[in-house]
Amino acid sequence: MPYTYQSLKHSDPHTLRAAFRSGRYRSHTAGLGQGLLQANLAILPQEQALDFMRFCHRNPKPCPLTGVSDTGNPMMFTLGRDIDIRSDVPAYNIYRNGQLDTEITDIFDLWNEDLVAFALGCSFTFEHAIQKAGIPLWHIDNDKTVPMFRSNIETVPAGPFGGAMVVSMRSIPEDRLNEVTEISRRFPLAHGAPIHVGDPAEIGIADISQPDWGDPAPVGAGEVPVFWACGVTPQVAIEAARLPLCITHKPGHMLITDIPEDAESPVLSSSQEKI
Repeated sequence: MPYTYQSLKHSDPHTLRAAFRSGRYRSHTAGLGQGLLQANLAILPQEQALDFMRFCHRNPKPCPLTGVSDTGNPMMFTLGRDIDIRSDVPAYNIYRNGQLDTEITDIFDLWNEDLVAFALGCSFTFEHAIQKAGIPLWHIDNDKTVPMFRSNIETVPAGPFGGAMVVSMRSIPEDRLNEVTEISRRFPLAHGAPIHVGDPAEIGIADISQPDWGDPAPVGAGEVPVFWACGVTPQVAIEAARLPLCITHKPGHMLITDIPEDAESPVLSSSQEKI
């Protein structure tokens, strides 16, 4: 029987990943795994892995690197106990020659000994701290996926990887803006502070009601749209690279790790392995 969002909202990471692995939950992960680092995903052949790592290091705001698998090993042991990257994300996007080909629920049939998996920090991580401060987040309260947009902010290229930065948007009460900025700044592994506040057109977004990924979200009276660098940026870079095969998470459908959201290091320590 499928799980619901509400039934999983307060579950531990092992229960959550088991629900994903079994196929009993395939929706977004915003608001799940509270207090833990969530991660975006990019999987590509070893031949392009070094260039992709350079891309992440040159663009740390949209691509905060939190974990890298051994070549051909699907177990992300630095990020948690028993994380199998082939099944422990609710949904995957498959890119062929730079084009989105299909969406699937596991990648067992695609995994091979030449692949390397990269985990990149996600802004879902700091949302728990914002909510604890009593600041509402519309997409979580309404069981939606945060809206994400292609911007006109160019990334620093590396090898075949480049293109525009993707940003995520949240409507924030204007009188709480400084507080939200300071809260998110404490989470550099989850994109840190916002990159833009206010007029979407200034960063190349023509219509805020038409996100490129996720669900539309209203900007209410007394609120301002706030934009953070987004871990979907590598999917734009993958499109530009036109590699024969790349695998990512479906936007909004993240890997939930065992790493505490306020960890100074993205690598699981021996003391954390008992979580």
